Amino acid sequence: MKDKFDLDDRIRHIVVVGGGSTGWIAAAVLAHQFKPDVCKVTLVESEDIGTIGVGESTIPPFIGLLRGLGIDEADFIQKTQASFKLGIQFHDWLEKGQSYFHPFGVLGQRLGIIEFYQAWLWAQLNGHSSELQDHAPCAVMAREGRFYLPQKAQKTPIGGASYALHLDAKLAGRYLRNYAEARGVERVEGRVVEVFSHDNGFIDKVRLTDGREISGDFFIDCSGFRALLIEQQLGVEFEDWKDFLPCNRAVAVQTENTGATTPYTQASAESAGWRWRIPLQHRTGNGYVFDTRFISDDEARARLLEAVDGKPITEPALIPFRTGIRTELWKHNCLSLGLASGFIEPLESTAIHLVTRGMDFFLRFFPGKSCDTELAAEYNRRMRLDYEEIRDFVVLHYCLTRRRDAPFWRWWQEEAEIPQTLRERIALFRCQGALREGIDELFHSPSWFSVFEGMGVRPRRYDARLDNLPAAQIIQHQETARAAIAQMVDTLPSHDDFLREHCPAVTINN
Repeated sequence: MKDKFDLDDRIRHIVVVGGGSTGWIAAAVLAHQFKPDVCKVTLVESEDIGTIGVGESTIPPFIGLLRGLGIDEADFIQKTQASFKLGIQFHDWLEKGQSYFHPFGVLGQRLGIIEFYQAWLWAQLNGHSSELQDHAPCAVMAREGRFYLPQKAQKTPIGGASYALHLDAKLAGRYLRNYAEARGVERVEGRVVEVFSHDNGFIDKVRLTDGREISGDFFIDCSGFRALLIEQQLGVEFEDWKDFLPCNRAVAVQTENTGATTPYTQASAESAGWRWRIPLQHRTGNGYVFDTRFISDDEARARLLEAVDGKPITEPALIPFRTGIRTELWKHNCLSLGLASGFIEPLESTAIHLVTRGMDFFLRFFPGKSCDTELAAEYNRRMRLDYEEIRDFVVLHYCLTRRRDAPFWRWWQEEAEIPQTLRERIALFRCQGALREGIDELFHSPSWFSVFEGMGVRPRRYDARLDNLPAAQIIQHQETARAAIAQMVDTLPSHDDFLREHCPAVTINN
């Protein structure tokens, strides 16, 4: 007997609790997917509850989000005062004075069926040296301070490049709010003070300070670290990853711009953590992520202010956090997003990605009011894989260090617990440059190759099939491609010139 469709089980009203970038991304995605008469979306937020507002560095999937929503990219960049990002420059991670670059996009060209990295490795072992990042269009553009849209140069040496944005998180939240409200999302100003559930544990409604009550069929918890619905109401526990990622605090400050606007994020290792620099068109974001076992709040604040290269325009803000993930990100009729669902320190700028990824999976497994447990279980499984992949990739930057100049770095060498999944990846790579790649992972081979090389890890051997090829062919293949990238990049406008010509920042009145 066939199951029958139950039209009465359809979700007709979704309530998003919490605003900021997370809440308004969720609302914008829902507004794009559903007409208001099909599924109403209400977002509840309070102006009295501040947002962290420092998640200002994104990764390339964010561009996909904008395009998927039909947002004009240039307009978004102008109104969020954004700049372009080609990757991340890492300073002092392997050893003091050593730097490397993690680029977006491609890294070299295959030699027939053989991975480029293997051919490059052969060349290194046979005395033909070139820098790995000379073969990455994004790394070369970043090094030269230049930029051009790769989609407008697809059949050129930089066509395989990719990019993300540095943006003002509060302006981005405002932009997405305007987008969502224009498509029927109702915003309710107020603070949630009480949550009510049905006898089966499903959330029924929330009550605000003024007594108003808002009912819904499904609730999305975007209340940040408070986790008002998923933890305080539904009791879902938090799985702490402090043994893997012990940094637990950040101090952030905004400064005036100085010099050229670099098209990349800078991540500089410090004595008890690391420091970020994110340049926007109108200012620069700076922060120090640190481990409180090795430095005090006051010392971290002082070190950050000492290191910034522009005049501070805000007071330093202290942000406590914990790394980890909810044991269930979706329970009953409640989905947690952003800080309510978990957190991984921002070394690879993945916070906003995990929000959009969460919404992507939610739409794939969009439930009825009954919220089949099978859908929630699959969502939780897939999102956990994403969190663990990102966790392992971030730990990779730390656990290979050779630094012994501070207790923090000695702890990483002598006492840190490395996830077994990452230990296996590292061991596999050391053998022959092989990578364990899962299904639909965020970080692909160029990312792993770049960080392994930057952190001083070389495989013990290369792909034996390269010995079938004439040495001259292998070298020429690399040199021709490297020279073509360099020549092309030399013709491109500077990053600042491109911004001024195509998407200069504009000031938006409240």
